[in-house]
Amino acid sequence: MEPQLSPQSGQKARIRLTALIAAGVVVGMVGMAYAAVPLYQIFCQVTGYGGTTQVAAEGPEEIGERVITVRFNADTARDVRWNFRPQQRAITLRVGEHALALYEASNPTDQRIVGSATFNVTPAKAGIYFNKIECFCFTEQALAPGQRVDMPVSFFVDPDIADDPNLDDVKTITLSYTFFEVVGSQDDTAKVIAVNKTAEQAAQKITN
Repeated sequence: MEPQLSPQSGQKARIRLTALIAAGVVVGMVGMAYAAVPLYQIFCQVTGYGGTTQVAAEGPEEIGERVITVRFNADTARDVRWNFRPQQRAITLRVGEHALALYEASNPTDQRIVGSATFNVTPAKAGIYFNKIECFCFTEQALAPGQRVDMPVSFFVDPDIADDPNLDDVKTITLSYTFFEVVGSQDDTAKVIAVNKTAEQAAQKITN
């Protein structure tokens, strides 16, 4: 004859199961979020969606007559303690002309921090014509405590923009970067441990 669980034991078992399922859902959602980011970036880079820029091996041979001003913007996510700014406010160039802009980043903390930059241009419809040849945003950037670095971006505006009537009104393009801290840097690892500990404590309170 199988042993019968008391009502209290059965209720505790159901609570434990619910807590485990909830924890599993949270972990799964976090994993899906990290997996979705690179897929979304690939889609945006191919289509120019959302102002995502293009990548080119070299600049075009043709330089057009149309002139466009490129402005520069810099931001950091709330938890990134870097100082990050463009070294120039704007560059005016002809379409097809190669240009070099510099950003500056410094780490005023006493910890090594690894960052990765997302990027886009506005108006968003110009993204398909804005090409980068070299950019600090192509790789993760690690700054030691107190370190300051210059970060270059080499770019051009595709001359084909002049043949797109939908872009006739575009005289200025703003290039924006936002730095996020990369999971695995010293400071971020500490945050992950703290979050996991808090979740474990909450689960224990539910099951006890």
